[in-house]
Amino acid sequence: MAGCYYVTPESSWLVQCWRKQERSKGYNIGRLIKMAQVMIGSEVRSYPEGTAWLKVAEEYQPQYEDDILLVRVNGKLQELHKHVKDCELRFITARDKPGHSAYQRSLSLMMLKAFYSVAGADNVEQVLFDFSLGRGFFVEVRGNVTVDQGLLGQVKAKMLEYVKRKIPIMKRSISTDDAVDLFQKHKMYDKARLFHYRRVSRVNVYSIDGFEDYYYGYMVQNTKYLRYFDLLPFQYGFLLVFPDIDSPRKIQEFVPQEKLFATMAESTEWGRRMGLETVGALNDRISQGDMAHMILIQEALQEKKIAEIAAMIAARKDAKFVMIAGPSSSGKTTFSHRLSVQLEAIGLKPHPIAVDNYFVNRVDSPRDEQGNYNYEALESLDVACFNRDMTALLAGERVELPYYNFKKGVREYKGNFLKLSTEDILVIEGIHCLNDRLSHSLPKESKFKIYISALTQLNIDEHNRIPTTDGRLIRRMVRDARTRGSSAQETIKMWPSVRKGEEENIFPFQEEADAMFNSALIYELAVLKQYAEPLLFSIPKESDEYIEAKRLLKFLDYFIGVSSEDIPKNSILREFIGGSCLDV
Repeated sequence: MAGCYYVTPESSWLVQCWRKQERSKGYNIGRLIKMAQVMIGSEVRSYPEGTAWLKVAEEYQPQYEDDILLVRVNGKLQELHKHVKDCELRFITARDKPGHSAYQRSLSLMMLKAFYSVAGADNVEQVLFDFSLGRGFFVEVRGNVTVDQGLLGQVKAKMLEYVKRKIPIMKRSISTDDAVDLFQKHKMYDKARLFHYRRVSRVNVYSIDGFEDYYYGYMVQNTKYLRYFDLLPFQYGFLLVFPDIDSPRKIQEFVPQEKLFATMAESTEWGRRMGLETVGALNDRISQGDMAHMILIQEALQEKKIAEIAAMIAARKDAKFVMIAGPSSSGKTTFSHRLSVQLEAIGLKPHPIAVDNYFVNRVDSPRDEQGNYNYEALESLDVACFNRDMTALLAGERVELPYYNFKKGVREYKGNFLKLSTEDILVIEGIHCLNDRLSHSLPKESKFKIYISALTQLNIDEHNRIPTTDGRLIRRMVRDARTRGSSAQETIKMWPSVRKGEEENIFPFQEEADAMFNSALIYELAVLKQYAEPLLFSIPKESDEYIEAKRLLKFLDYFIGVSSEDIPKNSILREFIGGSCLDV
């Protein structure tokens, strides 16, 4: 599809626009126009070179339910202000992950401009995007500002004004040194610190009507696309709420997640006490040779939390079943082992049980909409058998526990008998453990529920969050390559299916937990970087997974790498990089 010179028909609206522009400049309209050949789906279209992708997107927008926010050009993402060229084109909407992320980033920039405008720049010391909560970001404001419904109402009104004005989101490239100076001038010191460690020579800065900021990733073309959002006061800050990826034109009702918020707030406070809120601060500590001490402190904080949970369990005299659930790569196995050690230390006798041993035989497993076995559905477990065994154990009976042979796809029995005494307690791990449908026959007082997840408390900078899912994806990628021989491409390809299972089977029940544990380690991405980068570089450029690989590589580039030699043998991180002293 090489470019060519082509005399286009007068009926082409693109050419009509071009000719109007040419006439206004006094150019010879009779000359030939250089055309770009663009394959869109199965058809090839011709467009004058210099045409913005925005014009092409507007032409095709009626064919799409959701807004076209980006384009994929020969497999690479581009923003809509870029110009056409010979290529294969795919439109990216708000329902696609890159589009959804671009929407969140752009909305954050627009909100910041509105907030500074309403509150007054002199009154605002810092606006921090602390962490994700539900379908939004929890935002904390420092300075001479009272965040209440009145203020947020004014900010929201200002944002809606920007939407109506369709203000372009401008992008300019400046040297890294100039970026450091710029953000020091803007009092965005975390960004200045971040760029101090960047190896690239230039940085992209985005702006709305003169308000400048840096964002990790692409943005939408203008503010007209950012019409779906809400601002809600919550705790000591507020929530910037955005649409779900599956419903880009709808704001879901916010359901407070008080336990999750408390866990995230506690982790964020840990980071502040250690002076480690951002990647730049982490890089400072790494460059100063202070990692060994920092690792010890972080691991000690986690061990202290595990000991506190063990004490809570011991205080519940009727509790015989510790039910542990969490999403993929949250470190459930290591956590259950370390919790068992703490339970033993206070006089209890823990017995680990994997719910996976109660899978129904593979031939009886339910299937998903694609016809594949759905091992994450509750129906993939023999719930009746699980309840019979657990009820019998609670009654003091001797029970033979099953073992699931994953190679054969059948449940087997190998003489593993168990009978509970006064000090015995079961530590049960599985994705459905917080769902009472799994353990419906057990008395509520006999169950102590724990939710575990890697809830990343570190930010790239004050306005750029590190998504919790990114940390878990990188963990899983490293572990899959080490233990299963799976490529990074395979892990990324199946990740949406994993996330779908989590949304259906884990997250709805997390507030049912008696205790929550955050397995994320502030330093872990600096360690995982060395393991993940070679895996990501191996993903072919022509593959569907390349865009995600490229994004993750750019993300990991923010970190200074750290050796794993100082990481304790019982660390949760060892479950992924290897070298654990536990059976994981």
